[in-house]
Amino acid sequence: MNLKQLAKELNLSISAVSKALRDSHEISPATKALVLAKAKELNYQVNPFASSLRKQISKTIAVVIPEVVNDFFGPCINGIESIAQEKGYHVLIYLTHEDMQREIAITKLLQNGRADGVIVSMSETTNNTNHFEELKNLEVPLVFFDRVAELMDAPKVITDDYHSGKVATAHLLENGCKRIAFLSISNSLSISNKRMNGYLDAISENNLKRDNSLMLWFTNDYATNAGMIRNLLTKKNRPDGIFASVEHLAITAYEICAELGLNIPGDVKIICFSNLKTAGLLYPSMTTITQPAYEMGREAASILFKLVEKKGHHFLQEKTVIPSRLVIRNSTRVV
Repeated sequence: MNLKQLAKELNLSISAVSKALRDSHEISPATKALVLAKAKELNYQVNPFASSLRKQISKTIAVVIPEVVNDFFGPCINGIESIAQEKGYHVLIYLTHEDMQREIAITKLLQNGRADGVIVSMSETTNNTNHFEELKNLEVPLVFFDRVAELMDAPKVITDDYHSGKVATAHLLENGCKRIAFLSISNSLSISNKRMNGYLDAISENNLKRDNSLMLWFTNDYATNAGMIRNLLTKKNRPDGIFASVEHLAITAYEICAELGLNIPGDVKIICFSNLKTAGLLYPSMTTITQPAYEMGREAASILFKLVEKKGHHFLQEKTVIPSRLVIRNSTRVV
C-alpha cells in the first residue's frame, strides 16, 4: 500500500492525504480522522523520511542484530557509528531477539526505503534467507557481519571462526584436558558450525575420539541451559574442559560449577568466545577468544557506504576476515 493507492481508496488527492497524515492545519479534523482510519485499515505505514526519500536519500543506515545485551554487538555498533558519523548518516538499530519471524518483519519494514543501506547479523533461528534476497532484489545495499548468509551474493565481514575454534580447543588439550565439551547455540549459524569444525579437527589431530555426548546445543532460556550444563557436569564421566562458543554459556557454566562445588580450573577448565570487559575480574579470570568487534563494525560500514555511493559493486563477492586472538587467563591454567 503506497500513498497513491491510499488516496485512490479515499477518493482524495495525494496532496490532501499526505497533509492529513502529517497533521497539517490545512486539513479538517474530520478528513484527518477518515484518512488515519483508512491508513490503519489498509496497513499503510507512514515513512518518517518522506522528504528525504523524494531525493532518494534518507541519510540513514539500518543495523539488524540479535541483541544488545552482549559484549560483542556493542563494540560493533560503535564501529559502525564511527563510519556513519564521518559520512553524516544516522544509524537505526533493530533487534531481532534471536527470532527469525521478527527478522522477517524488520526486513519487510526496511523495504520501504527508510534506510539507504542495511548491515545484518542474523538471528540464531534463521534457517533461510528469502527475506534478505527480497531486500537485495530491491537493490537495497546489504552487508552481513559475524552471523552471515554464506550462500548469498553479498559482502560479508567475519572473524576466523574455524581457526579460533581450533586454537581454543588446542589450548585446552595442551593444558591437560582429555574430555572437552563444546557448547553452542545453533547448528544452522555459520559461526557455530565453523567453531565446531575447528573443535572437531583439533580433537581428531590429537588422536582423541569424537564424543557426540560432549557436544550440546542450547536455547535462549536460562533455566533450560543451566539444567543441561548441570546434567553435563554431574555425569559420572564428566568433561574436564568446556569450550563455550558464546559468552553467556560460559557464564552459566561458572555459576553451575560454583553450585556443584567444582573448582575452575582444577576440576574443569573453561574457555569461550567473548569480548567481556570484566573477563579478567571473574574468579578465576576467564580465558577468552576475543573478537575484533569494533574493527568488524567499521569494516562492514565502510563496505556498505561504498555500495551506497555506487563505488563498490566489486565488493559483492567479498568476504573480509579479521582475526580474533587468544587471551590466556586463569580459567585454563595448569594446577
